[in-house]
Amino acid sequence: MPDTQDFDFDVLIVGGGPVGMLLASELRLARVRTTVLERLSERTPHSKAFGLHARSLESLDRRGLVESFRDGARSWNNGHFAGLDVWVDFALLDSAHNYALLSEQTRTERLLEERALESGADIRRGHEVTAVRQDENGAEADVTGPDGAYTLRARYVVGTDGGHSLVRKSAGIGFPGTGGRVTARLADVVLADREKAPMGMERTDRGLLFCVPLDDTYHRVATFDFEEGKEAGSELTLAEFTASLREIWGDDLGASEPRWLSWFTDSARQAERYREGRVFLAGDAAHTHFPVGGQGVNLGLQDAFNLGWKLAAVINGWAAEGLLDTYDRERQEPARNVISNTRAQIALMNPDPYVTQLRELFQDLMTKDQVNRHVAEMLSGVRVRYDLEGAEHRLLGDFARDLTLETAEGTETLPVFLRGGDFVLLDLAGNPAVSEVFDKWAAQQEGDVDRVRRVVAACEEEPELAGVLVRPDGYVAWAADRSATADEIAEGLHTALNAWAGTAETTGRGGR
Repeated sequence: MPDTQDFDFDVLIVGGGPVGMLLASELRLARVRTTVLERLSERTPHSKAFGLHARSLESLDRRGLVESFRDGARSWNNGHFAGLDVWVDFALLDSAHNYALLSEQTRTERLLEERALESGADIRRGHEVTAVRQDENGAEADVTGPDGAYTLRARYVVGTDGGHSLVRKSAGIGFPGTGGRVTARLADVVLADREKAPMGMERTDRGLLFCVPLDDTYHRVATFDFEEGKEAGSELTLAEFTASLREIWGDDLGASEPRWLSWFTDSARQAERYREGRVFLAGDAAHTHFPVGGQGVNLGLQDAFNLGWKLAAVINGWAAEGLLDTYDRERQEPARNVISNTRAQIALMNPDPYVTQLRELFQDLMTKDQVNRHVAEMLSGVRVRYDLEGAEHRLLGDFARDLTLETAEGTETLPVFLRGGDFVLLDLAGNPAVSEVFDKWAAQQEGDVDRVRRVVAACEEEPELAGVLVRPDGYVAWAADRSATADEIAEGLHTALNAWAGTAETTGRGGR
């Protein structure tokens, strides 16, 4: 472990939403000294986002967290794309979690905060970061807390502080994109006749209405206005919201007793880069988009899963700084794709009559399983695949599925072996090349090599596979079939171990 005398913490995380809390728990898995600085004294009770998709659930399962999220939560097999009448069928996904889970953002944040605290993270609520600086050796944050101002120094700072990120601005990272043209007004309200309330997304000649029950009393209701903008910085009132309902829907539904009123636009922006020296961005600090399809929180959680183990690797001394550059290379494209599909949905949602025929054509296409599956994979994040260097293989860069593994100790699924946040090397063929390469690599390391867990097993689901190296975030860094020669297996595995899990002299060449 590198010397820690000059640092208060290894990593300062600015922003205590779901992304910041998950990142903190990921870092603590590797015993990285971490603090979360959140300006709000208490968790907000309101949630713009309230769904977790398949890739997030798969990742949470690999940390033993998915059951706590499923406990008491509703799930459903269908979703919507642009409010079309044909539902997106998540049951078509090739995933052990082919559904969406109702978990409001505040609940997701609470569960992840509990995990971070259990892991030993230092979480400070009511502590606002007012400035961030960095030099070649570390970074500092000026903080205003309940007891006054102070400064913390760390090796790295990660901004998970939202679309108006102070961390991003302090680092001088540009945030290009498009401004808002569609105004969405959202309210959690009591409806006069909940039995006759519309359900789901409804398109009218002026805009769209979204309406779903949240519990036995309140509905989440939103209008999407394609004509009238809203003055930046102004607050949404109940009177303005009900007027919007009458304009869009023709009836205000007797909406009353609001417990939350909010508004947003279809502005979409993405940071030019996710790293500037010792400063990183994740979640909304790195990308913002129209919250349609329930993709925002899920996208941010995947940022945290990708960044956490890489920061820990460098801080713990077995990876070179170059490994951290793969975070930007791997996470930029998924955000671009989400921004692209949300813009496409906005275009399809436009109430202009000229769009109606396009919607009808798209709805017809959505009745085809192949098209529906494509959209389901896109919304749920399971289409994400990283472009990694290495011997070509159908699994390289893809997310490792929930393989059932027969070991000498019994039968387990792959997620169980990933719960410690380590690499997992599956030796599925008893090929001497796998064990010989692993033993040689381990002998060359200095200190602890438990970061790679070798599992000798049989797998009926993948009879052709000889071996797989799975990264801590669940993605495949190397794979080979039984048809490969011993030399091919040895060379491929040796390269992958050194590129991703090797020493400071050999790590950091994994991505393009």
